[in-house]
Amino acid sequence: MRLAIFENIMTPGGHEVEFDRILVEEFKKLGHAVEFYVPENFSFQFDYQTPVNRLKGDAVTYTNSRGLKKIFAAAKREINRQRWYAQLADAQKNFDALIVPTSTYRYLRALNHSVLKKISVPTIFILHGINPTEAPKFLAAADNLASNKNIKPVVLTFSDNIFGERRDNIYTIYPPTYTARDLKIEPKISAAGEVLKVGFFGQYRREKNLRGLLEVFLQGKYTRRVELQVQGSTMHAEDAEDFEQIIRQYRGDERLSFLHKGLIGAEWQRAIHGVDALLMPYSAPRYRYHWGGMLFTAIGFGKPVVASDDMNPEVFELYRVGETFQSGNVDDLARVLERFINDFDKNFPTYSKNLAAAGEDFSPVNFAKRLEKIISGKM
Repeated sequence: MRLAIFENIMTPGGHEVEFDRILVEEFKKLGHAVEFYVPENFSFQFDYQTPVNRLKGDAVTYTNSRGLKKIFAAAKREINRQRWYAQLADAQKNFDALIVPTSTYRYLRALNHSVLKKISVPTIFILHGINPTEAPKFLAAADNLASNKNIKPVVLTFSDNIFGERRDNIYTIYPPTYTARDLKIEPKISAAGEVLKVGFFGQYRREKNLRGLLEVFLQGKYTRRVELQVQGSTMHAEDAEDFEQIIRQYRGDERLSFLHKGLIGAEWQRAIHGVDALLMPYSAPRYRYHWGGMLFTAIGFGKPVVASDDMNPEVFELYRVGETFQSGNVDDLARVLERFINDFDKNFPTYSKNLAAAGEDFSPVNFAKRLEKIISGKM
């Protein structure tokens, strides 16, 4: 099967880059041919070793855009989206299925005004979660497309419905884990008596309350030596300045290390591989509805976690891949983190067993096979 991936979101790196890599590499392993369709000015952060077709109309990035600039960027993207849809419709003879890897209800709403909705090959729009505010708009857009049998919205979720609503043309599947694709090594965990390395990694945003985490960590009473490694990439100037202020404030403590840099590919994988556990103390309602990229990185790398209890609670109901604390409760975070570190050696066999089971359930290959079934009409 010839698969086309339409990518139009430019980011400095991170999980969007790795998600496209899952699609490309896993579908190739299943015997399919894969190629990209991207805007003419699109810049790849990773070489996917696959053909690229350029579409007229510039990609728009929201990096460092605020206020009127953000509104203008959104309007420009909407105009270009219609141009891209028309060009994809013209190109449909060149592929057997089309995948849009990161979609929203806006993509489907725009589709209702495009010739692409009448495409003759299966077309997958992947949505990485639906929150309560978006749900009515998403369902309305999907309902308007119900007669277009080749349009298949796919929601990455842990439920078989959208807030109790089901539609024949909406598909729900598990998201995939992120794995060490470039490192042919087994997960390594520090032995008892060695320094336990915990990591706070990913895109830095002020909502993640890094200062609160650092204070909680430094005040803990631990029965083994422990180090916290903090890595962050930033997309907005105010986040970058805030992160630099934190680094300057805490740089002198030997229990902490910092890296303000975006990591991609093998460099990112080595950073994750180099720690024993991952901390995800950030709290926000959206984490209940959108799958956590760092959580699924931890599962894919076999690393236990400490996470807020609003981070994909369904995963923790199925698998004990670490410990959770009450969202927004700093005292509970302090208690859970201290216990997690002090009891790590005792609990690691349980964590390891559950991480392996979750890693199989949410594996990239199973994710690709589920999408394959949807494309072929078997799901």
